[in-house]
Amino acid sequence: MAETKQTAVYTPRLKALYNDTYTKELQTELKLDNVNQVPRLEKIVVSVGTGKSKDDKRMLAAVKNTLMRVTGQAPVERLAKKSIATFKIRKGMGAPIGVMVTLRGARMYEFLDRLVNVSLPRVRDFHGVGSKFDKGGNYNLGITDQSIFPELTFEETQLVHGMQVTFAIKNGSKEASRALLEKFGVPFEKEAK
Repeated sequence: MAETKQTAVYTPRLKALYNDTYTKELQTELKLDNVNQVPRLEKIVVSVGTGKSKDDKRMLAAVKNTLMRVTGQAPVERLAKKSIATFKIRKGMGAPIGVMVTLRGARMYEFLDRLVNVSLPRVRDFHGVGSKFDKGGNYNLGITDQSIFPELTFEETQLVHGMQVTFAIKNGSKEASRALLEKFGVPFEKEAK
């Protein structure tokens, strides 16, 4: 008889914590009847707009390199969806106005783990992230300087640019989404009393 070897399937730390403990805790804290009502992180979108440097090939290459190194996934170039005369942008014009990466599954949890536990603590004079959620319970985090990510070398941070991180949360009201992100360790700033 031939023996079959089973290899252990890798599960990111935060995903295992969510499946094993956070779902039960959130269900009791939010007083939800069904485990399927518990808020769940669906995807993380990391995007960078090239702004005034939309015609600069060096800036576009630096932005793409940053996203690839930080997320571990190849970014997608985005074209203008509508014309804006003030910024000299025409709908669908040839030069990309930004790049983005959509993270799901294991890469999403790994990125979140590195962002919360390694990158955000490196921000100078950090007092926490803002606590504004949209109507659907999704959260946007703006990062002004890419140098907080340890994956980037000093040379790769010479062209300074920011990035937008969007957390798409399923079944999330504002309170439920905040509770979920707090479980994952997102450091929200203390509200003044």
